[in-house]
Amino acid sequence: MQAAPTTKASVFSAAVIVAALGYFVDIYDLILFSIVRVQSLKELGITDAAEVTNQGLFLINMQMGGMLVGGILWGILGDKRGRLSVLFGSILMYSLANLANGFVTSVEQYAWLRLIAGIGLAGELGAGITLVSESLPKEKRGYGTMIVATVGVSGAMLGYWVGEALGWRNAYFVGGGLGLALLLLRVSVFESGMFQQVQAQTDVVRGNFLALFTNRARFGKYLRVLLIGVPLWFVVGILVTLAPEFGRVLGLTGEVTAGLAVFWCYFGLVFGDFISGALSQLWHSRNKALLVFLAFCAGMVAVYLFAIEGATPTVFYAVCFVLGVSVGFWALFVTVAAEQFGTNLRATVATTAPNFARGSVVLLVPAFKYLSGQLGFVPGAAILGGVSLAVAFWAVSTLPESYGKDLDYVEE
Repeated sequence: MQAAPTTKASVFSAAVIVAALGYFVDIYDLILFSIVRVQSLKELGITDAAEVTNQGLFLINMQMGGMLVGGILWGILGDKRGRLSVLFGSILMYSLANLANGFVTSVEQYAWLRLIAGIGLAGELGAGITLVSESLPKEKRGYGTMIVATVGVSGAMLGYWVGEALGWRNAYFVGGGLGLALLLLRVSVFESGMFQQVQAQTDVVRGNFLALFTNRARFGKYLRVLLIGVPLWFVVGILVTLAPEFGRVLGLTGEVTAGLAVFWCYFGLVFGDFISGALSQLWHSRNKALLVFLAFCAGMVAVYLFAIEGATPTVFYAVCFVLGVSVGFWALFVTVAAEQFGTNLRATVATTAPNFARGSVVLLVPAFKYLSGQLGFVPGAAILGGVSLAVAFWAVSTLPESYGKDLDYVEE
C-alpha cells in the first residue's frame, strides 16, 4: 500500500478525520454502559439499589478487563501488521459486540459481551494516535491528536442523548451501526510511511511487548507513561460513574443520574482536550501542560468531595463539567506515549498505555470498595484520588520532554 506524504500533510488529513470519527464511536460505546447502567440492569431484573451498584461495578470490570487484554493484542498487531489493520479491525469487533449488547436477556450475557466489546474498544485510539503522529510533521502532530480527542470525546454526549431518547437497547444498536458505517471510509486512509519503512527492514523486531520489560530504562519510562492516565479513570470510573451514590452521600437536594453526570463530564473533556493540546503546542512542552492539568484535577476532586455537600443537582452537574475539563489531558497523554518510543514499539505502547490506564479501574474499584467500607465513601475516594494524582505528578515530572521529537527511529 502506498504511504501518504508527511512533509505537507494537513491536520485535517484523511488519517486525522477517520481517527477522530473512530474515537467518537469508540467513546460512544465505551461510555454507553455508564450512561445506561441503572436503566439496563433494572430491565434485566436487578431492582435493589445496592445490587445495581455491585452488578454495575462487576460489568465495568468485565469491560475494562477486556480492554487490558485487547490493549496488548491490538498493540502487538499494530506494530506487526500495521496501524490501519488495527484501526479498522478494532472498530469492526466493538461494533458487532455492541449490536449484540442490544439483545441481552441476562447479566451473564451482558458481562461476556462487555468483555468482548472491551477487547475491541482497546485498539482504536492507540492505532489512530500512532497513525496521526507518524503521518503529520512534528510541528503539527500535537494539533492532529488534539482534533482526534476533541471530536472523539463528544461521542459520550451523543450516547447520552440516544440513550435518553431511544432507550438502552436501541442505543447499543446505534453505536454498532455507526461503527460499521465508519468502515466504509477505509479506502481513503494511507498506512504510515514510517511503519512501512520499518516493515521493510527484516532485521528489526516489531511489536515485542516483552521488550518493554527487559530493559530497565525502557520499563521505567513505560511505567511512568501508564501512571499519567490513572487519575482520569479514577474520576470517570469512580466519581462520575457512581454519581447517584455520591449524590446521596453528599446529601444533594435532589436525585442525580449517572447518565447526566457522564454527559457533563465528557462535555468538559471536549474543552479540556482542546485546551491541553493547544497549550502543549504553544508552550512547546507536553510535560508543562500535563502538570498544569493534574494540579487543576486535584483541585476539582477536592471540590467534588468536600465543597458541594447539600448542593443542588444543578451545582453538582456544573462541578462534573469542570471536573471533566480538568481531566481533559487524555489525548495529550496518549500523544506522549506515542512520542516516547521507537516505530517498532510505538503502536504497542500507544495502544497498551491508554488501555492499561482505563483498565486501572479493575484495581481502583476493589480499592475503593475496601477504603469506602473502612472509612466511608468520601474519605475512601479522597485517599484513592490523592494517591492516583500523586503518582501521576511524579511520573510527568521525571519523564523526558517529547515535544518536537523526531519519531523516525527504532528501539534496539
